[in-house]
Amino acid sequence: MGTDKAALEIGGVTMLDRAIELLRSAGVEPVILGGEAERAAGVLWFADDWPGAGPLGAIATALRVTESEWNLVIACDMPYLTKEWLELLISCAVPEFDAVAPRNAKGPEPLCALYSRTAEPKLRGAMERGVRRATDGLKELRVMYLESETWKSFDSGGLLFKNMNEPADYEEAKVRLSRQATPVTKKKNEK
Repeated sequence: MGTDKAALEIGGVTMLDRAIELLRSAGVEPVILGGEAERAAGVLWFADDWPGAGPLGAIATALRVTESEWNLVIACDMPYLTKEWLELLISCAVPEFDAVAPRNAKGPEPLCALYSRTAEPKLRGAMERGVRRATDGLKELRVMYLESETWKSFDSGGLLFKNMNEPADYEEAKVRLSRQATPVTKKKNEK
């Protein structure tokens, strides 16, 4: 993308602020992992144990610092996630698993998944062995996969898990989301 995705704006709201509000709307208190650029007022922030090594290290770091048994992990560059989907995902936590992740034709979605603290030593071990891809990290865990029949009704035209990796993805999200009023956008504009 060539820029900090967290700072990109849609409807005058940064992607980071959108993610924070989405999590809060689903009853989750956000914690941010990353560098100084990702600090946000009123949100607990931790430095990544493996800065620049990708999201797997951030997930392992989050599980190290959390006090919650189950933890919802989302990437801030997934603009089509919904409160309803996150609520369903949260409801799927069961102690027999280390993680709950949706899976589509391309594979699992580790950056919109639920992780138990039991996953932390396994992911930390994977990082120490040089594993960096989040999907490879899932292979270390006992994962309950949610197939498309579980999440398809929450899918916004095949976009639910689409992230913004290229400028064209960002432009598409701005156009699509400007057509629909999101709770975050309404809040910011009503002030």
